[in-house]
Amino acid sequence: MSKKTYENIISGEGLFCPVRYSLEIVGGKWKLPILCILASGEPARYSTLKRKLGNVTNMMLAQSLKELEATGMVHREQYNEVPPRVEYSLTEKGTSILPILVKFGEWGAENMQNDSICDVKCGTCKATD
Repeated sequence: MSKKTYENIISGEGLFCPVRYSLEIVGGKWKLPILCILASGEPARYSTLKRKLGNVTNMMLAQSLKELEATGMVHREQYNEVPPRVEYSLTEKGTSILPILVKFGEWGAENMQNDSICDVKCGTCKATD
C-alpha cells in the first residue's frame, strides 16, 4: 500500500468504504461470535454453534452461516452419512480476520474495565477475575 493511500485511510477520507464493506461481511449480532467460536481451528457442528451462542434462533443461525459461507469466510462440509452430518470451519479468508478480532477483543476488554456501568462479562469471564 502506498504511503498516500495509507494516509488517506488513516485520515478518514478512505475509511468509510472499506469499513462499510467489512461490516457487510461480518456485521450483525451473530457473525462475529460465530467466527470467534470457529477460531479454535476445530470444525463445529450446527448444534455446537447453537449451544455456545446461547439464545440465537435457528433462523438467525442458519442465515448467518449461509451469509458467512456466501462471502467465503466459512466453509460448510456436508458428510453423506445417516443421519447427515454438517461441519463448519473457517476458510483462509475467515482466518485472516482473526488478528483483527484479537485486537478488537483487547480494545473491548480494556474499555470494559474502565466503564463503571458496564457489566457485560459472561459467567466464565467473571469466574476468572
